[in-house]
Amino acid sequence: MSLLKQVRGPQSLRALKPEQLTELAAEIRDFLVDKVTASGGHLGPNLGVVELTIALHSVFDSPTDRLVWDTGHQSYVHKILTGRADGFDRLRKRGGLSGYPCAAESDHDLVENSHASTALSYADGLARADAHTGRTDRAVVAVIGDGAMTGGMAWEALNNIADGPDRPLIVVLNDNGRSYAPTRGGLADHLAELRAGRPGPGLFELLGLAYLGPVDGHDIAAVQDALRHARELRRPVVVHVVTEKGRGFPHTESNELDRGHAIKPMDPVTGRALGASAGPSFTSVFGAQVTRIAERRPDVVAVTAAMLEPTGLLPMQRRFPDRVLDVGIAEQHAVTMAAGLSLGGVHPVVAIYSTFVNRAFDQLLMDVALHRRAVTFVLDRSGVTGDDGPSHNGMWDLSVLQVVPGLRIAAPRDGARLEELLDEAVAWEEGPTLVRFPKGPAGEDVPAVATFAGLDVLRRSGSLDVLIVSVGALAGTALRVAEVLWAQGIGTTVVDPRWVSPVNPTIGDLARRHRLVVTLEDSGRTGGIGSTIAQFLRDDRVRTPVREFGIPRRFLDHGSRAEVLADCGLTAQSVARAVVEEISGPEGAGPSGSADAIADELARLLDGAGGRETR
Repeated sequence: MSLLKQVRGPQSLRALKPEQLTELAAEIRDFLVDKVTASGGHLGPNLGVVELTIALHSVFDSPTDRLVWDTGHQSYVHKILTGRADGFDRLRKRGGLSGYPCAAESDHDLVENSHASTALSYADGLARADAHTGRTDRAVVAVIGDGAMTGGMAWEALNNIADGPDRPLIVVLNDNGRSYAPTRGGLADHLAELRAGRPGPGLFELLGLAYLGPVDGHDIAAVQDALRHARELRRPVVVHVVTEKGRGFPHTESNELDRGHAIKPMDPVTGRALGASAGPSFTSVFGAQVTRIAERRPDVVAVTAAMLEPTGLLPMQRRFPDRVLDVGIAEQHAVTMAAGLSLGGVHPVVAIYSTFVNRAFDQLLMDVALHRRAVTFVLDRSGVTGDDGPSHNGMWDLSVLQVVPGLRIAAPRDGARLEELLDEAVAWEEGPTLVRFPKGPAGEDVPAVATFAGLDVLRRSGSLDVLIVSVGALAGTALRVAEVLWAQGIGTTVVDPRWVSPVNPTIGDLARRHRLVVTLEDSGRTGGIGSTIAQFLRDDRVRTPVREFGIPRRFLDHGSRAEVLADCGLTAQSVARAVVEEISGPEGAGPSGSADAIADELARLLDGAGGRETR
């Protein structure tokens, strides 16, 4: 029987000899390559922490001792050693293991952190709680990558940790020189000096923290010795562990871009991706278009927070290396720096994941919008992302950011609209703009049958029964809903506002002439576009009822995007069924008979486009 099959929990490690721990590390690497190349996931970070995780679990007694991971994508080996190896066949799949720590899976997962730079604050709170309650029989250990250390919150925490010299807290700095790409800046340079044996006290010691290292993170015995020493100190201490991201697998070791940070399913022998290509992604369409814009606009620069390749900025960085600024995991700094760039006569395009813009809300509100700065925000991974779990869904951006005065928000339904809207956003100089799109393929373009007062009309069928306002990439679903309703004898008008906030007043004019307004969005129902349209119609004294379809106010379990959308009721069948029930009741206040001037104009435009359907 292999050693890995004998490991049912951390206590199993303490019965193994040193040479067996080394053998176990090799088995775990083989296991990771086998399972993660099949499922996709964060392979490179976990190949780099195999020996470190073995050492942690052989020295500390989890879950009595508190282990917090930052960022949580490096916790696969931790999951294996805490009895969850059998679950890796369903890693990041519905009902299977999460790709991050998950308290519902195990008592060993204390914090479900998948946003970086948070572990030191959690650890400071845990250490303070133990001091407050008089508990002295357990350790608090925060494992943080050097990439996560570029986030300002980590330094706020270190400042406070140093203020408690008698509070035991162990910071394990996993230094692989990378987040996605190599880390840059003053901290990266200082860590390089420490790795090279720089004499004299380093930054951590100058802050008042004990410092041990650098330690070879792939030497289990050396890491164990450092961790035991750190525990004996009974004070805040940084254990500087040097590791190699992607270690032990040729296709990650040779990938200088990101060392296999987050891979798609791939052939472990050839390194080729598995499965047929679904066509260009929204991300790649953005990357190509922003590069074209930069070619004709010398004032345009791009800003990202350690997400150069994932947000699609690699083509622009290769074309204009001095015009793409990667600030590390520092979203707050990125946004206020962009405000400064705008003040200086530059037009910044800030490319960031939707879930991470939450971290920079104050800066967007007060530093950009209050000053009416022309900054364009591009939010990748908006809406449901699926397999990355609850923290990575971009379901909050519309609910949070619609309150920002002067911010114009666009939601492209396809690649062609993304190109158009990005052009329009960068051309706007009267304040901030934002373009949001989901993860995954852009799919086939969905042409408009007409453009009507700033709205794209996607379909017009029969009488004026239901006005469907489609937001962004759910246009295909909206059209399928219209088809189902048409089969039931219910007329529809499907429109895409393109610019979804503020509300286009024409929506009010159209709503008056329909029996029901339906809004469909891949975002939160609470504070979403649907609720904003409903408020707009009330203010405009439009009495047509509104039915909003979107994501409920809850954290969503991981699964495929289609599965999560179905769980939220965002399928054509679910929406159509609800609309049929609604429209079959008493008629709304809006007329259902002949069209007046606005609807006549709509019909005329559609006739001219050859897109009108009649019963």
